[in-house]
Amino acid sequence: MVVGDTQADRVVPPTGFTATLTLFSAAAMAFLAVFALALSLATGRLADRWGDELARSATVRISAPEGQLAAQTQAALKVLQTTTGVARARALDDDEQRALLEPWFGPDLPVDMLPIPQLIEVIEEGSGFDAQGLRLRLAAEVPGAVLDDHTRWRRPLVNAASRLRLLGWVSLVLIGATTAAIITLAANAALAANAQVIGVLRQVGARDAYIVRAFVRRFTLRALAGAGAGMVVGCIAILLLPAAQDAGGFLTGLGFRGLSWIWPLVVPPLAAGVAFWATGAAARRMLKDLP
Repeated sequence: MVVGDTQADRVVPPTGFTATLTLFSAAAMAFLAVFALALSLATGRLADRWGDELARSATVRISAPEGQLAAQTQAALKVLQTTTGVARARALDDDEQRALLEPWFGPDLPVDMLPIPQLIEVIEEGSGFDAQGLRLRLAAEVPGAVLDDHTRWRRPLVNAASRLRLLGWVSLVLIGATTAAIITLAANAALAANAQVIGVLRQVGARDAYIVRAFVRRFTLRALAGAGAGMVVGCIAILLLPAAQDAGGFLTGLGFRGLSWIWPLVVPPLAAGVAFWATGAAARRMLKDLP
């Protein structure tokens, strides 16, 4: 495959439309595949992070008259401190609650003058706490307390990230199928353009397997070279994206981390494998139809 056969290589034109089409399509598909991989891996990390973070935390909201708010907050904290599965619980101060409301109401919200419920952050440990049991205790001892274990927020977020990751993998499959279709068309065009040369080779005793190997080698190496170039450009584009930031969400963390940088290196060999299979199938089918 690497060394090749000089005589057989003459069967396949080294330049021309089919060569350009194969190189360009392989490069473009590899570029897109790198981004699809980055999307799949980034959304996978996002789903895991959202699931872990939201699964380990909960919120208690206390709504009570101003004179009773502090007492009910202390009562709720005592209940939480004696609850199995709760690592720690703390009441958010005015600055923290103002920061939570700032995206909706602006930075000048007078928290101390508004009847805003008191929020208590609850961090779980081990296997977590019994949410239903804690709700019953809070209802009995702190009438104004409401427990939110983030289940209704966690499930849609994790499901959305998981589906986005699946979409990335489906995109990779479609990219591979498109690459196979384009290379098949290019191989058919090259075979049709060289039908007379192939006919002469057959007359002098050349076997179809010999001709197929020549086309497979040329198109496989072209796909490998094009995909390698597209992969490099895609990785450079990924490196130029903004680094991960809490304020920017996952869109600023779209990329590869650690050993995941190995994944782009798989793209060129896979493209070459697709070209190998597509060209071989197209060549054998075309040769059967030639006189």
